[in-house]
Amino acid sequence: MTNATGPGDDDCAALDRVGPARRPALAPAGSQRWRELLFVHWSFPAEVVRPLVPASFELDLWQGRAWVGLVPFRMEDTRTSWMPRRAGLDFLETNLRTYVHRRGAPGVFFFSLEASSWLAVRAARLAWALPYFHASMSASRSGERVDFRSRRREGGRAANLEIAYEIGEELPASVDGTLQHFLLERYYLFVERRGVPLRGHVHHTPYPAHAANVLSLDESILAAAGLAGGRLETVHFSPGVEVDVFGPFPDP
Repeated sequence: MTNATGPGDDDCAALDRVGPARRPALAPAGSQRWRELLFVHWSFPAEVVRPLVPASFELDLWQGRAWVGLVPFRMEDTRTSWMPRRAGLDFLETNLRTYVHRRGAPGVFFFSLEASSWLAVRAARLAWALPYFHASMSASRSGERVDFRSRRREGGRAANLEIAYEIGEELPASVDGTLQHFLLERYYLFVERRGVPLRGHVHHTPYPAHAANVLSLDESILAAAGLAGGRLETVHFSPGVEVDVFGPFPDP
């Protein structure tokens, strides 16, 4: 089992992992609610992940390995700043992400994002150049058990997810320097549009985190992204946070 503390990489250990949580002194571009998030993480040899990430971004490693997270959750009241609240979109999403840094800023790079809203997929591709795919998705909860399913409807390669999990006990707050903080507390997202690096910024309170137990898992989203040979490491759950979104901004 991976140790709970110590990134084990001198360059990554020097990154500011607390500053990005501060709210930008800007008007947000939009707002969202993220609900019932499951974070399932694998670790990979860095050489497996490196070719899949643009050269503009450096891998953010923990103890010399690259980490990849599969995150199914609910998006609620998703809207731009100019949209009335009644026009906000509710949909299901699953993203596949790894951890990178650029110019001292740690963040997230997405391999793919599945969403059950066709309109949200088109808007995110246009505004953010993010690799969103329309998917048929369902989620149900009975007590502490959650069942989540996703099947990509477009994009060529099959990318499906069927997962059942059980929510466990509440965990202590994430502390800088721990694996839980490294994985969960990410406030920048990076993407390239026509070769130009872009940075987005999200602001929310720290995730309230719980342990979680995966009861069953069948997925092909990692394989669709070109990832193979990972080691399943950790599972976390969060009931959710309120989010303001800023950007995207050119980051040349």
